[in-house]
Amino acid sequence: MNRITSYNDGFSPRVLLQPQNPLSEISSMRFDPSYLIPISEIVTGFTTSCYVHHKNVQHVPLADKELGVHKVASRTTHNLVIPPPASVSNAPQLAWEAVYPEGSINPSATIPGGFEFYLSGPTNFSRSLETASEAIFSYRMMLQDEWEWVKGGKLPGKFGGVGNLSYSCSGGRQEQRDKCFDLRAMWRPESVGELYTYLPQTPENSARLSSVPPKSVGNPDYGFSVGRGSYSLGPAVGEWIAIAFRVKLNEPGSNNGEIQLWIDGVSVINVDGLTLRTTEEARIKGMHFSTFFGGHEDDWASPKDQKAWFADVTGAILA
Repeated sequence: MNRITSYNDGFSPRVLLQPQNPLSEISSMRFDPSYLIPISEIVTGFTTSCYVHHKNVQHVPLADKELGVHKVASRTTHNLVIPPPASVSNAPQLAWEAVYPEGSINPSATIPGGFEFYLSGPTNFSRSLETASEAIFSYRMMLQDEWEWVKGGKLPGKFGGVGNLSYSCSGGRQEQRDKCFDLRAMWRPESVGELYTYLPQTPENSARLSSVPPKSVGNPDYGFSVGRGSYSLGPAVGEWIAIAFRVKLNEPGSNNGEIQLWIDGVSVINVDGLTLRTTEEARIKGMHFSTFFGGHEDDWASPKDQKAWFADVTGAILA
């Protein structure tokens, strides 16, 4: 493992744990625990992974009560199961299973698919989030063999904002968008990956997000597709990959917020100069554990019964 001492130009120096393998070789490599917490200096954290060992990280079971799971979509399940075998030697032994029935789109559709809930972490961690300004949340995931991508779909991410206004910062919400933020991974046709964001609608945010290569698209009715094509989710078919999100809150009145996405320890999207909040009351709240096909129209639907698995849920406060 190599150590490098900065993100990119313009970011404060910090030790990152950078894997030696390039992104194209991820699927054939052994899982490295630093994929879940890519930055070594953390204040406190939690993990359900037996492979992460850090003096400031608490180990907890992959269970709703211990992880502060709440606001669970009532028409879907996230059963705890033994996942299918994978070639990586240190694969998760237990996982939440997402089921996407044939014809399903989002959890509120006629045929619901995937699952949706919010996760704040263990009690002591969620209390620490109340004053945190920077945090990482991560997990490992695997898609079933012969996965069919169709037009696209959502994967879990993180959320925050002011009180209850921080929830449901998605689905085309337009009101009080300055009081919430939501970041999720998303797949597009043929495994193309992106970061799907809902941030306060400011000219500065639009300009910064639009500049992220290779392609970024703002939708006036929904969220902002950021860095489409910056990574592939193909390696997740039949194998485990790790997805990690970092958010650094801006100081109210300044656009010095930051967001970052890692896939198996490789930083694929990194944006600064952002406004994630307009008031000191807005906080990092935890994970928006949301996954489904869609989109809202039937042409986004899963073409067959499909499954995915999620494990090694992890959170770390950096500041």
